[in-house]
Amino acid sequence: MYAIFKREFLSYFRSPVGYVAIAIFSFLSGFIFYSQFSTGAVNIGSEVISLRSFFVIIVPIITMGLLAEDKKRGTDILYYTTPVSLFNVVIGKMLASFALYAIMFINVIIHIIVTLNCGGVFGVGEMGTIIVFFFMAFMFISIGLFASAITDSQIVSAIVSFIMILITQLISYIADYIGTAIYSLSTSIGMKTDSAVNFKNAVRNAVAWFDPFSKTQDFRLGVFSVSALFFLVSVGILFLYLTFRVLEKKRWSQA
Repeated sequence: MYAIFKREFLSYFRSPVGYVAIAIFSFLSGFIFYSQFSTGAVNIGSEVISLRSFFVIIVPIITMGLLAEDKKRGTDILYYTTPVSLFNVVIGKMLASFALYAIMFINVIIHIIVTLNCGGVFGVGEMGTIIVFFFMAFMFISIGLFASAITDSQIVSAIVSFIMILITQLISYIADYIGTAIYSLSTSIGMKTDSAVNFKNAVRNAVAWFDPFSKTQDFRLGVFSVSALFFLVSVGILFLYLTFRVLEKKRWSQA
């Protein structure tokens, strides 16, 4: 696992990918921090929450080549013809991307230090948003890794990852749209208004249950929820398992 991790992590800095990702993250976090600092109302929690919106851009960049590039070059054959654990391959590549995210986050740590030195506040709510940030990073990186496993094109991998993460970020809006559509359909077929409203709310709540952002919104207030973090970890593990199964299927096809 360590060998895979080291290889993938160093590869970020042997190509423009790592530098581009760090540059984008640094620009976004710096711009947000400067905008707050110039108004005299710095809130690290708000900065981190804003940065979570850009998972949809940064994650596809850092995960698109994790497995797709190996498949394109044919070097993935080494995973299938040698006694290496595919589980270690998946975990090693995921940890490499996660470590890159940790390095990018140093920029926010600098902002925290500046804020404290200027008499600002860094409390439990801000710590909660940071915890959620890294748990979400794990979940979205796992999704990106899965997208990279199902194709040999980095572009296709990035597009698939982008779409999947975007859908995840828009679940609340999708839930509202589906609920409205369900209500219209229900009333058009003669269902009573009260029943149609209840049915609409039930469907909307069922879809919205998968929204990771609504589940973790109370963290910014210092209200921690183990179930919300468990949800993020579970989704991440699910996509890591699916990635493992994709590689395992390819290994057996090589036999």
